[in-house]
Amino acid sequence: MNTATQGIAVKPQVPGSIAVWVLIYAELSEFALFFLVYLVTRAHNTEQFAAGPAQLNILAGTLNTLVLVSSSFCVARAMSAIRRNDRQRCIRWLGMTIACGAAYCGIKGWEYLWNDAQGIHARSNLFFTLYYYLTFNHLLHVLVGMVTLSWLTLRTWLGSYDAGDYEGLENGACYWHMIDLAWIILFPLVYVMG
Repeated sequence: MNTATQGIAVKPQVPGSIAVWVLIYAELSEFALFFLVYLVTRAHNTEQFAAGPAQLNILAGTLNTLVLVSSSFCVARAMSAIRRNDRQRCIRWLGMTIACGAAYCGIKGWEYLWNDAQGIHARSNLFFTLYYYLTFNHLLHVLVGMVTLSWLTLRTWLGSYDAGDYEGLENGACYWHMIDLAWIILFPLVYVMG
């Protein structure tokens, strides 16, 4: 360390822009509100909420957890690639992230079909009403994230992002991590704890 920089504190940089963090906090507040509604409703309907998770397809929930954790790894690798100015590798990792999102949607669709075959519907009881609301709301967020990442992939391919300017791409990655975080909370809350 040279003498000119000694004693100067380096401020850690938060990834993304303030606008995306306002959006992320708003989205997380929405999820937190509905998690709170879920917990309060669970406290008043213990029998339904104790029996509910056992009726769900835990394999689908587990697979979706693995897919989303993998997708967060992929988007992190995409960010690492663009910081090294490796656009092609960034695009490949973004493509894998989007593919993981598509796999999540496919598994969720299969799960909903499986539920229907088992006679599980949103109007079956309060547990299933909240299960469907929370999981479908999350599915919509995944779809928005996929569209966003698709747009950012196209922009990366067109040369809009490089090692010196990737804030827009970083915003999309932060949003994708938020989607993953919401699922990491939702999965044990709904599929395991009941």
